[in-house]
Amino acid sequence: MQVRFLLRCALVGALSICATHVSAQAAPKLTDIAEARTAKAFETARQQGPLALHAFLAAMPKGGDLHNHLSGAVYAESWIAQAAADGLCVDIATSSLVDKRHASAPNCGDGQRPATDALSDQHFYDTLVDVFSMRSFVSSAGNSGHDHFFDSFGRFQAVSPERHMGDWLTEVSARAATQNEQYLELMVTPPFAHARELARTLGWQADFDAMRKQLLARGLKDDMAVGEQLLTQALAERNRQQHCDSAKADAGCAVQMRFLYQVLRGAAPERVFAQTLLGFELASADPRWVGINFVMPEDGYLSMRDYDLQMHMLEYLHRLYPKVRISLHAGELAPGLVPPDGLRFHIREAIDVAHAERIGHGVDVMYEDHPESLLDEMARHHVLVEINLTSNDVILGVRGADHPLPLYLKHGVPVALSTDDEGVSRIDLTHEYVRAAEDFGLDYATLKQMARNSLTYSFLPGESLWSSKACLGVAPGSSAPASACRHWLSGSEKATAQWELERRLRAFEDNN
Repeated sequence: MQVRFLLRCALVGALSICATHVSAQAAPKLTDIAEARTAKAFETARQQGPLALHAFLAAMPKGGDLHNHLSGAVYAESWIAQAAADGLCVDIATSSLVDKRHASAPNCGDGQRPATDALSDQHFYDTLVDVFSMRSFVSSAGNSGHDHFFDSFGRFQAVSPERHMGDWLTEVSARAATQNEQYLELMVTPPFAHARELARTLGWQADFDAMRKQLLARGLKDDMAVGEQLLTQALAERNRQQHCDSAKADAGCAVQMRFLYQVLRGAAPERVFAQTLLGFELASADPRWVGINFVMPEDGYLSMRDYDLQMHMLEYLHRLYPKVRISLHAGELAPGLVPPDGLRFHIREAIDVAHAERIGHGVDVMYEDHPESLLDEMARHHVLVEINLTSNDVILGVRGADHPLPLYLKHGVPVALSTDDEGVSRIDLTHEYVRAAEDFGLDYATLKQMARNSLTYSFLPGESLWSSKACLGVAPGSSAPASACRHWLSGSEKATAQWELERRLRAFEDNN
């Protein structure tokens, strides 16, 4: 029995955690009995079908969502309401929002309609929902899911983050709370106009050190204040809307949020370097920014051409800013999307060159050179993969048996489920848990470990709960830990969040 249990633990990358359970097999604790009862309830829900499974998993504590683009997490209905409130127009030819101040007339110009029209014209409203998201999308010749997905962002980007980022934070945290999530790492690109202009003026220089010094000397850090102010205002607005400083605080207030600085990889190298440097500087100065990530389609021309160069940019900056955490989109590719050579090295370079601690997507891992050794290396060095099942399906057409999730589990690579762009995809994190259970037959223990992984591998500061000696012998999540454990927890935001997840898991399992 213990051998089978250890094997199951190995498949989910949790030997250090599961060892404590194995030692108690002879005399199961109440929590072990509750976990077994919950696992049985999960299997019953699975047999009853996807609706029962959804209800079960919606209530299950899921820890956090580590791969979540804030703009992509906002639902189309919110973009329409905000565009109408701001008096924006819609370009009829492209179905894109535009600011009327940039049109040829004081109001909406020729070929445009006021966004407010959508509030009284259901057909117009439905058209905008469909172009702002994947709702109703059917691929056809020259119109792929990949292109429709990425094109949607340009259609709603005219909505001002300065006016509405607080609304977006309210929306995503409220949605997370209803699904028993407690933590979000949100990818955001703050304004960087000055950095972009500096990069254009300087042009590309192959000497990273010289370019960094020139950018800093010419005031690159001036954009930091813009990013900090944007975040401060947005968080304050979210707190106001959710009454977070009152006795009637909304449930969304309990959802912790931290931010990853998004670098736009599909740009000229001088601009990518300048923005990456700005991201490292901001994450070094403001603890709300816990790391950086590279975004935009990985198969784009510049993304592919400059991939190796960009990884070496990160290698250089990591040496100078070693405390800044790195998660990278890597391997968000599939055969036919790029030439075969483009599938052979992205994940490995992200880890070995750019020092990525987490990999977003990792879909093409089995097309990399020596994939088995790469998987073993990822397991050995605890490189987590952020799994985005729906996104991989609608963008890449990769699903079911073509998805590498079972291989990551087989090799003991830590994984966590995430949403990527839940608004554009019209999903939520519960949907991804249901999909994982249905498509891959994952059991409750595996899903539970994925939830734990989402906090263990988060970029919250502090040591992991599972590395603590002060809390040995104390049931994780208990209401009254010993003073030494309580003191240790107070020094680690990560461990505190993990303790709260264990408390929620205990409560969930006790009620099943």
